[in-house]
Amino acid sequence: MSEVVISYLHYLGFAAMAAALVLELFLFRTEVPGAVARRLARVDVGYGASALIVLVSGLMRLLVFGKPVAYYMKNGLFHVKITLFVVAVLLSIYPTINFIRNRSAPFDGKVAYPGTVGVLMKIQLLILVVIPLLAVMMARGYGFKG
Repeated sequence: MSEVVISYLHYLGFAAMAAALVLELFLFRTEVPGAVARRLARVDVGYGASALIVLVSGLMRLLVFGKPVAYYMKNGLFHVKITLFVVAVLLSIYPTINFIRNRSAPFDGKVAYPGTVGVLMKIQLLILVVIPLLAVMMARGYGFKG
């Protein structure tokens, strides 16, 4: 039963991560009212928390509940999937810094963000669309070094 719960948390965390990122993109403009800047900061906390759930549950699946680690290490798609997750996390640093800086913006004020923040979030979303495809391919036996 523990394996089921961990797998469920992994999928749920990934869905929450994608949902938070979509919400951030929906709210994001290069200039927003202070109330929206505060909301972006809160949503970004949810994005980070869900990424942490994905990471911890993924490690538990890898090290405790899944197939032996050697099984995954032989699969090239696994390495691509993990690399893409790390890239998405790294790309989230700059937007997060911007959201944190403006988390206390006055409600009636205006906050300006660099356009790069939106571009980085769009790239992250693209990555989050590709990762499940790689997982499905792995589950079907693709990616093994031969």
